[in-house]
Amino acid sequence: MGLTKTEIFTEEQNRIADLAKAFAHPARVAILQLLVARKACVCGDLVEELDLAQATVSQHLKELKRIGIIQGEINPPRVCYCINPPVWEEAQRAFGAIFDTFVPATCC
Repeated sequence: MGLTKTEIFTEEQNRIADLAKAFAHPARVAILQLLVARKACVCGDLVEELDLAQATVSQHLKELKRIGIIQGEINPPRVCYCINPPVWEEAQRAFGAIFDTFVPATCC
């Protein structure tokens, strides 16, 4: 397996790539959409809503939490997840900055 050479990129570029991972799988997009719509959620509800296996949902939640775009509160036996506002706003700014710099040019 090849190295990704992330060290040759800026910290900002690596962070934007990490944030992009949150949106890089349709299941994670669906989870984020549900959390945005509900303002909070319980893992079991996500499994029912998405019609995915518990293990699959848990893996996607783990990745979203690793990135920091969601946060969880453990109240055994359930874990409640919600959007982490500062990281959500960071993603909005990061992607907005990239998209806002585009100026259409005559091309192919």
